[in-house]
Amino acid sequence: QVQLVESGGGLVQAGGSLRLSCAASGRTGSIISRGWYRRAPGKERELVAMIINGITNYADSVKGRFTISRDNAKNTVYLQMNTLKPEDTAVYYCKHTDNIGRAYWGQGTQVAVSS
Repeated sequence: QVQLVESGGGLVQAGGSLRLSCAASGRTGSIISRGWYRRAPGKERELVAMIINGITNYADSVKGRFTISRDNAKNTVYLQMNTLKPEDTAVYYCKHTDNIGRAYWGQGTQVAVSS
């Protein structure tokens, strides 16, 4: 099993920045992909960013503004979010997937961007 704990959400004005963290514990050696998803009010959950073997992938809506990174020593994945927009308001979830396809989700952290 893998446990994920997110932190770093909050309220910020448009144009501001936040950094989300996702700390993993448990059988982290089996993890092959790490990502961030979000669910905005009234919308389905969507992929924001993902990192697999050092290769990153981003949703078009966040390219150039968000950066996903990982600290192997801390078993932590980060999402640096710059130039935030009101449409970035959502609950952000961390997701890890292991080498047999099992998915692990964090509890979510709220990000609210005011205009």
